[in-house]
Amino acid sequence: MDLATLAAKDAITACLHDLFIGTDRRDWSRVRACFADKVHFDMTSLAGGQPVELTPAQITDMWEAGLKPLEHIHHQAANLQINVRGDGADAFCYGIALHYRKTKSGDNVRRFVGSYDFRLQRIARGWVISSFRFNVKFIDGNPSLDTA
Repeated sequence: MDLATLAAKDAITACLHDLFIGTDRRDWSRVRACFADKVHFDMTSLAGGQPVELTPAQITDMWEAGLKPLEHIHHQAANLQINVRGDGADAFCYGIALHYRKTKSGDNVRRFVGSYDFRLQRIARGWVISSFRFNVKFIDGNPSLDTA
């Protein structure tokens, strides 16, 4: 593997880490910076419907509102695979998201387990996500944690 491909993979890995860490920290400007101006966004495995084209602000506004009731958010990504092709790349990883909110019932955690498929593109400011898909395997724990 040549040095340019290794450097691209490192920058793509950093972008994906920024996405997950920024979300956990609710650092929405950090998350927005991970995305291209328009993103093919597919969460249909969780919510049904059809994939949509969204702006970074639309994505982070949606996540900020949906995650607001939670006390803690934790994403863990692993088994990252990246295929670089010039100024484009595909990336895949497994992902686990934990949501925590203290409830009267004591059922305080919801777990999402699945994988992510990303397309990224290199632009003047670096690598950004142009396509985002979450593939849910299962959800465990309190399904109504955000409304409990």
